[in-house]
Amino acid sequence: MSRVVSVFFPTLATDRIRRGDPSISAEAPLVVVARSGSKRWLSAVDVNAAKLGLHVGMAAAKAQAFVQGLHMIDADLAADLAALERVTIWALSQYSPIVAIDPPDGIVMDTEGADHLQGGEELMLSGLVNRFSARGLMARAVVADTWGAAYGLARSMTAETKVVPTGKTADAVARLPLSSLRISSETVISLRTLGFQTVGELAATPRAPLALRFGPEIGRRVDQMFGRVAEPIDPIRCPEIIEVHRAFAEPIAAAETIGKYISRHVTKLCLELQAKGLGVRRTDLIVDRVDNTIQALRAGTAKPVRDVVWLTKLLRDRIEKIDPGFGIEKLSLAATMVEPLDDKQMASSLVEDATVDVGAFVDVLGNRGTYRIYRFAPVASDVPERSVQRISAVAAEVGQTWPTVWPRPIRLMDRPELIEVMALLPDHPPVWFTWRGKRRRVKRADGPERIYGEWWQRTSEWAAVRDYFTVEDETGERYWIYRSGDGVDLDTGSHRWFLHGTFA
Repeated sequence: MSRVVSVFFPTLATDRIRRGDPSISAEAPLVVVARSGSKRWLSAVDVNAAKLGLHVGMAAAKAQAFVQGLHMIDADLAADLAALERVTIWALSQYSPIVAIDPPDGIVMDTEGADHLQGGEELMLSGLVNRFSARGLMARAVVADTWGAAYGLARSMTAETKVVPTGKTADAVARLPLSSLRISSETVISLRTLGFQTVGELAATPRAPLALRFGPEIGRRVDQMFGRVAEPIDPIRCPEIIEVHRAFAEPIAAAETIGKYISRHVTKLCLELQAKGLGVRRTDLIVDRVDNTIQALRAGTAKPVRDVVWLTKLLRDRIEKIDPGFGIEKLSLAATMVEPLDDKQMASSLVEDATVDVGAFVDVLGNRGTYRIYRFAPVASDVPERSVQRISAVAAEVGQTWPTVWPRPIRLMDRPELIEVMALLPDHPPVWFTWRGKRRRVKRADGPERIYGEWWQRTSEWAAVRDYFTVEDETGERYWIYRSGDGVDLDTGSHRWFLHGTFA
């Protein structure tokens, strides 16, 4: 069972124009005008124009008279298609081996076997929409079992993302409008005249009368939406992508045979990568079956590599994910994400200590679906919660920490937790404090250690200070607590107390 993502760009044309012309104000209404002979109408409207009552299909002259200061740009279908192609190629390298243009305003991709690299379907969709939004493209994304269901839901919903659980397609699409079936507008109007309003009503109607009046197209689209008829995605291929492939005179199906050709493909791919001084970060195995369906496996690496043995192992470990069906007629291997990689001198244990490379371990975890793999690195900051950062598990050491003579706790809270305290101001440690409903009497204390706010970060920290104490309760547990402010001037803090960490 495939999982298909449909991404819909409701304002693709206007977003493209804004990205290309920064002089257009973000608040100004913008429309795109199409023409046929002397007739001119709105083919696209942005969010600002839609709020003013403009809509697709409105006469251009009427819209211009209705809204003063309206930006009107002539339609350029070739530029829109080129922008859509660039987005598709980008998604190919980032999200899925099988991505295709879904003109005029969307893309479609089969993410089965690749979503684990993005942390699962929900994180994948939210990350996808957020990355498009950061680049000035409004997008809606849906993942479902079929292309038709994902397409219809993406163009009918108001939410940014939606995940349709496996096997729940029929329930999800039953209330969709007829226009979501990818049939002509004339057919939609005729069906509404007959009393049909939703896909569910149409699907429950006997097929023969509809086919006799409208032909087979309606039945085919309904079957594609419900998954009764396969709808293969013809993936886009980029000329710059390094790819090797092999077509078979006789279809293959055995796992041993597939593994043998994977090894040969990896060898050829690594030779081409070496000739260009590149290493692969993301590798896609494309499987073309004799029933005209495509499967794909994606393997990622933490850093660029062209190790034949290692890449072969990463792909062979996932052979069980391949369903050969009645046989495989073509096998392709593509390096969809590459980075420069120079040959390096190997360390010799006779003269120097070899460094431990954890890249292979990270690759194994990542390709098994463990998404958030990272390690901590120091940051030059006195503020405790800013003194560390997450970096890639295989990244070189970055940043530095500022030295301190005061001990730091083993465990630091994600956020300091408010506590109740009895203490003499301004410099005395607490006598007791209540944390998480339990009162703890302080037997020993050390402090205060004053930490000033970072005035260059934000204005609210110009005068801010914290006074930290290391305290030990009656049971021997040690805690790191602080008072916000200097205990005298309220401009320096609220004088409330917080627990920020615990010692071993």
